[in-house]
Amino acid sequence: MTNKGNMAGLSSAEAKKLQEQYGKNELTPQKKESFIKKVLHIMCEPMFLLLIVAAIIYFILGEPRDGAIMLIFVIGIISIDVIQEWKTDKTLNALKDLTAPHVTVIRNGKETTIASADLVPGDLMMIHEGVKIPADGIIVKCNDLCVDESSLTGEAEGVWKVNTENAETTSDYWRKDYCYAGTLVTQGTATVLVDKIGTTTEYGKIGANIALAPDEDTPLQKQTKSLVKLCAGIAAVLLTLVGIFTYFNIPDHEIGDRIIESILSGITLAMAMIPEEFPVILTVFLSMGAWRLAKKQSLVRKLPSVETLGAVSVLCVDKTGTITMNQMKVQGTWAMDGDNHSLCETMGLGCETDVYDPMEKAMLSHCDSLGITKKNLFSGELITEYAFTNELKMMGHVWRRNGEIVIAAKGSPERILTICKLTDKEREICEKKVSEMSKEGLRVIAVAKMLPQTEEDIPNTITDCSLSFQGLIGLADPPRESIKADIAVCNKAGIRVVMITGDNGITASSIAKKIGMPNSDKIITGDELSNMTDEELREKVKDVSIFSRVLPEHKMRIVKAFKDNGEIVAMTGDGVNDAPALKYADIGIAMGKRGSEVSREAADLILMDDNFTTIVETVKDGRRIYDNIRKAVGYIFTIHIPIAFASLLAPMLGISPAALFLLPLHVVLLELVIDPTCSIVLERQPAEYDIMERKPRNPKEKLINSKMLLKSVLQGVVIFATSFATYFTVLAGNQDNASLARAMGLTIIILSNLFLVIVNSSDHDFAVKSFIRLAKDKVMWIVAVVTVLGLLAILYTPLTGFLKLASLSASQFIRAFGIAVISVFWYELVKVFKNLKNK
Repeated sequence: MTNKGNMAGLSSAEAKKLQEQYGKNELTPQKKESFIKKVLHIMCEPMFLLLIVAAIIYFILGEPRDGAIMLIFVIGIISIDVIQEWKTDKTLNALKDLTAPHVTVIRNGKETTIASADLVPGDLMMIHEGVKIPADGIIVKCNDLCVDESSLTGEAEGVWKVNTENAETTSDYWRKDYCYAGTLVTQGTATVLVDKIGTTTEYGKIGANIALAPDEDTPLQKQTKSLVKLCAGIAAVLLTLVGIFTYFNIPDHEIGDRIIESILSGITLAMAMIPEEFPVILTVFLSMGAWRLAKKQSLVRKLPSVETLGAVSVLCVDKTGTITMNQMKVQGTWAMDGDNHSLCETMGLGCETDVYDPMEKAMLSHCDSLGITKKNLFSGELITEYAFTNELKMMGHVWRRNGEIVIAAKGSPERILTICKLTDKEREICEKKVSEMSKEGLRVIAVAKMLPQTEEDIPNTITDCSLSFQGLIGLADPPRESIKADIAVCNKAGIRVVMITGDNGITASSIAKKIGMPNSDKIITGDELSNMTDEELREKVKDVSIFSRVLPEHKMRIVKAFKDNGEIVAMTGDGVNDAPALKYADIGIAMGKRGSEVSREAADLILMDDNFTTIVETVKDGRRIYDNIRKAVGYIFTIHIPIAFASLLAPMLGISPAALFLLPLHVVLLELVIDPTCSIVLERQPAEYDIMERKPRNPKEKLINSKMLLKSVLQGVVIFATSFATYFTVLAGNQDNASLARAMGLTIIILSNLFLVIVNSSDHDFAVKSFIRLAKDKVMWIVAVVTVLGLLAILYTPLTGFLKLASLSASQFIRAFGIAVISVFWYELVKVFKNLKNK
């Protein structure tokens, strides 16, 4: 353990050694699932169990070649799923690392920021207002430190802490010279010597049980699982029917062979019916979506929020820093005597020499732009100063410059005017000008000066001064350059932007007008809000978009009112007090740059650049991801229909098992084509051109609605009809033609699969437009080329015989290609009618 007097902290080597000894600072260690466990989990999916049973039956039938090919295919599909899951895990772990809480420690004698999980006993950590303390420790140094320990003790009142040297010995369990993990710094700063980490902390002892709580599935995951179960149920019924049909179709076979052939036919259909890709799609799309958002400065802390983003209908944002630049600028000046240069010089002299205040920074920056440098301003001697207080709302500096004494004062116009020598007429002009500038949304500062003859003439307090009024300075935090365009996008997208600010209503309304916010003249103040019932507030929020002078507790009521009206609410926040509102909103968005650790922990999403444009882009991406999930689910339904119908119809038509269109082998082959298409190609689909012109979707609507189901069924039935009709025609009732017939039908299905992606890339755009858009994507080309090469390999290499297919002649291939085009591209005519109807 580090000595309390040693303020150089641990060395990297010591920290590493201690971490080996004590482990990570986590409430529960990260459970790592073994690779074998993952493979077993995938193999337990109904689809793979069926595949393995089918392979075993082939071996029993005395066809080890077919059984071996089947197993190779099974390994191929499992590999795709394992690789996809590994990529997903890698993505999620990278996102976890990015969003993990961080803490500043002293290591190797320097201040360093590390992940809170890497803290070790003996570390010196620096804490300040807004930080959630990550470990238990002894307070070595502190300055006005107040900690909210209610999460541990249940006492709402903040605890004022002391350093360990000044601590009194008491029998209390909770110490005043000690900090506890999970508690919140509400004021001050401190250096803390870490004593206990992880499960050994007081919080860790309580948290151990919480961490064991099971992870709940999201509504979307539940929807997809119920879809898979429904399909599996239907498959079980049809499996039995097909088995019975096949059994009675082959009376010439021996009883054992009849049973095995019947089971094989049933398994083929069941494999075709179970869309086991659904859960895979959901995980892949959401995690890859989160990864793409991270590249755009949005860190997703909770994966389901990626999908919820697409449904946001109300966006509650803070004015300062999100809508505005959080950077004060002098927007206008008014000198009473017309001498603007002299006014600005006095204003500069009234500023601190070491400037921290944003308004003073803006004033000195304005002086600089006029050629009045800090060197010029502060080259004299500062005799004394009149400090700013909240009661006085003004301040002043007394300088000796160029042989004369100057008192430069600035402050709120109401206060400065009370100590200025002005006639009634002059006072009236000043007050009128103050009102004009305020209505423009400017923060108005009055500037005045006095020239005492000697040091004895300098008044003791600023209120004793008799100043000459010089003029007014108008400051504002200007809106971000892109904000007007972003608000226009939100208006089009049916997303209401609501401004919540601690600033006054006039300033907020002025900015709202500038950026094109609807209802910019309707304002509710914090005082009005306090006097409203929840019912009144619910009614008011329907058309009010500006809330001014609000307190943090009001934010939660505003969010609640919107949610009670059935809206999906996204809320931005950066302060400790914003955490409850962020938690309560459907999507809590914390500010990465200026946000407190607590607000980040309560949020679903962290904005790394605190920029409104990033929020809009994130919502757009949320809509794109949900759109693509729906496209993928629709695609899976479509492509499974021809496989399932073919497996169902052939035995009913009395076709012998050996001449069937699709054997289990071929269903597995098609699965190899489907998996990459739905999880790689459809995940990458760009957003549709009108994605931000649609109203937010209803969060209660199902993943697959009746309209989508009808489209999928129609497309699937057409592909089935063309592929099966071609197979049936070529077969012509002769078992010897089975290989060629099968090859024709399979070629049509595989090519249709490729065309489906292009046609279904957009509900409005024609395939040509989609193709031009997708032509720039290398991954799309790779998947298309690999699929075509795979098709050529199964038709024109020794694989053809193994797969019980026959090579196609050039004319046969062209015919299959043409049929595949017709079987998919008919949907372009539907788009023509839809677009005409919309126009």
